[in-house]
Amino acid sequence: MFESVLIANRGEIAVRVIRTARRLGLRTIAVYSDADRNAKHVALADEAWHIGPPEVAESYLRAEVILDVAKQARASAIHPGYGFLSENAGFADQCAAAGVVFVGPPADSIRAMGLKDAAKRLMQEANVPVVPGYHGNDQDDAILSAAADDIGYPVLIKAVAGGGGKGMRKVDDATGFKDALDSARREAASAFGDDRVLVEKFVGRPRHIEIQVFADGHGNAVHLFERDCSLQRRHQKVIEEAPAPGMPEAMRTAMGDAAVAAAKAVGYQGAGTVEFIADASEGLREDGFFFMEMNTRLQVEHPVTEFITGVDLVEWQLRVASGEPLPLTQDDLAIDGHAMEVRLYAEDPDNSFLPSTGRLHALEFPAGTATVRIDSGVEQGDEVSRFYDPMIAKIIAHGADRAEAIANLSEALQQTVVAGVKSNLGYLSTVLGNGHFRAGEIDTAFLETHSRDLEASISQDEAEALAAVAWFACRGDGPGGSAEGQMHVSPWQDRSGWQLGASRASTLHLTVNGQERRFKVCSSGPDFTATMDKDDASVTAGFCDVVAEGQIMHARLGSQSLKARLVRSGSGLLVIIEGRQFEVAPTDLLLSDLEGADGGGLLRAPMSGKLQSLFVSPGDQVSRGDRLAILEAMKMEHTLSADMDGVVDQVNSASGEQVREGDILVVLQPVGEET
Repeated sequence: MFESVLIANRGEIAVRVIRTARRLGLRTIAVYSDADRNAKHVALADEAWHIGPPEVAESYLRAEVILDVAKQARASAIHPGYGFLSENAGFADQCAAAGVVFVGPPADSIRAMGLKDAAKRLMQEANVPVVPGYHGNDQDDAILSAAADDIGYPVLIKAVAGGGGKGMRKVDDATGFKDALDSARREAASAFGDDRVLVEKFVGRPRHIEIQVFADGHGNAVHLFERDCSLQRRHQKVIEEAPAPGMPEAMRTAMGDAAVAAAKAVGYQGAGTVEFIADASEGLREDGFFFMEMNTRLQVEHPVTEFITGVDLVEWQLRVASGEPLPLTQDDLAIDGHAMEVRLYAEDPDNSFLPSTGRLHALEFPAGTATVRIDSGVEQGDEVSRFYDPMIAKIIAHGADRAEAIANLSEALQQTVVAGVKSNLGYLSTVLGNGHFRAGEIDTAFLETHSRDLEASISQDEAEALAAVAWFACRGDGPGGSAEGQMHVSPWQDRSGWQLGASRASTLHLTVNGQERRFKVCSSGPDFTATMDKDDASVTAGFCDVVAEGQIMHARLGSQSLKARLVRSGSGLLVIIEGRQFEVAPTDLLLSDLEGADGGGLLRAPMSGKLQSLFVSPGDQVSRGDRLAILEAMKMEHTLSADMDGVVDQVNSASGEQVREGDILVVLQPVGEET
């Protein structure tokens, strides 16, 4: 085993590698950008080196800078994590030339599997089944369009150098092909520096099942069984599990053998994942799966494999990279129980899952146990930056079977608190509780197909949140018994309700998640009721038996119990109920009246990012739903559309500019009005 390792990555994977490396007695070396100066992985490492500004192209992707750090720090090896330089064959070559061990496969293996079109041709030669499609070098628009016509719609456009859903677009008919192709190319060029694409048949009722493989430099290769990664949104994995639900043993053997054959075909060494698409329209079967790609690195979802096999995959990576043989043979490996992982993201499920940036005012996880594991690269007080992936943590649970794994994971989510940024915490809990999911009836379209069932009951949650805030704002004996948690706005802090006597009533004007709300609170002794006006209707919540524990409120709402976490943020509150965050603040009525007078038509940036394209100019007439701009943020493109029929009055930004969340990009006026 070598003496030291530099981790050329950040976030939870850097933390993950550091922990195993230190357990093995290696000196750990971290690198960090300006944005990561106080990051968790920097604090955990034995030493840390600054490598540049926040932008990845000027820091984590600068191979020459990282290699210079490795030289100065006397690093024996470089572990690239996943993403960034992990599948960069040129970087692997540079490591070899510099005399530092690259903890990954040989550069030639990365090249062989790095381009999807060439990889699929190679797999066909190795008798590994592939999806029908066009994998040619001619990238002319007409050639690609004709190929799609020949394959038959729906098709998938996929970046040749892609991964993680970037540069991938599903196209249902020929009319949408050109726009999807242009968008896929832009995203691929931005993410990978390569805008080439391939076109494939879209498989009906697909399951995304991948096989973890491992090979050493002594001719040994094994697979560590499968992971089901079918729960995806926008081709990004949301929930992963191992083993795959409903997997026949014959299919498991066939897929495992195919994956090992794929690894051997390219002289592979180290950890890799061979990804397959399975046609589940008639159930899983051994002749119904097709090779998609090979990820020549460790995967984000590797902990579920570690749980069911008892293997530390990072330790295996380090041992194989140091020249040791694989610790186990295929016959030594077996599946123990079931494991499941959710990806906790800083994103807003109530706003098309757009990424959410800001400070983590509260972040709490359950303690790690034999059945629950938390992999996170951030801590309470850290900033979720627009420069990097919005993952907060991976929460992983194990059980004797799938049902027990779901139960353990659900309990872990109930004990998790995120405040300060929006998160998908509540959404994940809803998915885990869905009957179809629990029955294993999954495919890659599951989240879209069941989107209505998975939408949380906003009105009920909002009523509970507002009732909790009413209690908190109006009672002098609020959580903690001090003014620290209360909003410092004088009307809120009046405890009399402007009335004399035991029964008190008041009217509060609040802004909840950007929307104005008004509700009345009546209190008598320890009990109170809150009536909220919403959409010309009233929702009344009656609370009693309220108990405060620090910043957590427990109350009974009728026959139901309520638990709310209350976190102060500026002049307002963050109220977290069942994983969903509500930003609540007193409404500035004068400002509200002024904003309501503009007639609408303001296209605001939903998040900070780069304005990739603008499609309108002043004087243009647009219809509701027309595409106005494309914003690139956190490595993904987001289309911004008109919310009304109108005429473009103002365009306040230009293509290529960086914009901040809330910036007004385009102003529309209704047709016929003066501009």
